[in-house]
Amino acid sequence: MAKDKDTVKSFVLRVDSETMDALERWAADEFRSINGQLQWIIAEALRKSGRLKK
Repeated sequence: MAKDKDTVKSFVLRVDSETMDALERWAADEFRSINGQLQWIIAEALRKSGRLKK
């Protein structure tokens, strides 16, 4: 999921501690960073909904 630095946008995301704990465990299980895990989750949701070009 590598992107050119010119096309990457940053934003702040606030989540409750229970959600963050679950994300941290999930990311660790899949050997990803939290950021990488969130990118993967979002990309999967977009693909499944047909909103992301293949």
